[in-house]
Amino acid sequence: MSPTPARHRSPLAGRVAILAVFYFVQGLPFGFQSKALSIYLAAIGVSLTNIGFAGALSLPWLLKPLWAPLVDRFYSGRLGRRRSWIIPMQAALASTCLSAAFVPAEHLGALLTTVGLANVFAATMDIAVDGLAVDLLDREELGYGNIAQVVGYKVGMLIGGGVLVWASQWIGWQGLFLAMTGLIGVALAVTLAWTEPRRSSPAPSSDPEKSDDPSFREVLQTLLRALASPGGLALLAVVATYKTGEAISDAMFEPFLVRHAGWVESRIGLVVGTWGMAFSLTGSFLGGWLASKLGIYRAVVGFAIARTLAIAGVVWLASLAPEAIGEREVLLVKGFEEVAGGGLTTAMFAFMMARVDRRIGATHYTVLAGVEVFGKAPGGLLSGVLADRMGFVGVFGLGLGVSALCLPLLALVRKSPPAEPNVLEPHALPATESAPPTSEASPED
Repeated sequence: MSPTPARHRSPLAGRVAILAVFYFVQGLPFGFQSKALSIYLAAIGVSLTNIGFAGALSLPWLLKPLWAPLVDRFYSGRLGRRRSWIIPMQAALASTCLSAAFVPAEHLGALLTTVGLANVFAATMDIAVDGLAVDLLDREELGYGNIAQVVGYKVGMLIGGGVLVWASQWIGWQGLFLAMTGLIGVALAVTLAWTEPRRSSPAPSSDPEKSDDPSFREVLQTLLRALASPGGLALLAVVATYKTGEAISDAMFEPFLVRHAGWVESRIGLVVGTWGMAFSLTGSFLGGWLASKLGIYRAVVGFAIARTLAIAGVVWLASLAPEAIGEREVLLVKGFEEVAGGGLTTAMFAFMMARVDRRIGATHYTVLAGVEVFGKAPGGLLSGVLADRMGFVGVFGLGLGVSALCLPLLALVRKSPPAEPNVLEPHALPATESAPPTSEASPED
């Protein structure tokens, strides 16, 4: 068997920077949906139940594993394996945001449709960008690479769901969408100027338009083997449940400030959307750094415990009288939760990425990410129904309980170590062959 080809060794800083740009673009429209849209709907009197159901607009993020194999299988050789998808999805996102700028505010259905389309384009782009991250990063670089993923994405959310919402008091909703269009346009220009590294292949095709990747059937077969490997099912269980309690709590936090505390939209955008996201970014940096220094598994467990304690703080905040809920109290409670949740997300994403088969990096990681979305989606969708029936203290208490119950599941991935992941270049082996073992440390270390 031929030796493992040398992987691409461009400076880590450059690889991290371009990944951060791509994830930033994806965070812009999702930040609007997850933060700004709920504030807008609450302000115009939409029921908590319907606000919760509006989370269904994120359905493409759950369904994206269905078309992820297409992203792994087809591409243009001239543009690059991942760039072939990133460029058109960025252009589509810019067009969608531009269209939303001219949708009248009273036409709620049209606005929700554009938000839904933006999620389709962003989710498809995410498949390609996740695959690119798997292609470019070695295992020891995953902590830092996932800082680029989570921080870049959250900075986009910070702009789309925080800063621009705060600025909407001057620029209006139309200005918000036009600003997002401009930012995506700048990122598209960067993408067009960037050249994706070419990957080695044992027998490159003479036709630059022809893909040398495994067939669609081979992609699916490789994926099923990876999911059925030792620890594969345990990993799926953890990924599906670790964010459920947090999703229940987060979905109703901004409506809680509007309905219970009487906060106005601009105040929420500044305190929660902007300062809260700053705390989340801090946690994301800490999660990636500690995953690299202490080990990915240890970082996951530590931040999972801290996140559960933070949700207990949200329950306490909800028990206060409206006049007792000031900016200091909100920043203290929500800041702690955002630090813990941000660190947990980065560490868990690095843990997931450490286990993917690099031959089908986009598909395998997308399936894991889809399982994560599937796990937390019911909590967000039903949070409004629960809040209408249980009150805010009740729904936050439920989120705390679910978060605490998920902690023992982390022992499953510790007791069931994963099979050694394939660290070969894509195309280095047919999808039906086994990769040689690697001497790199396991993600639990």
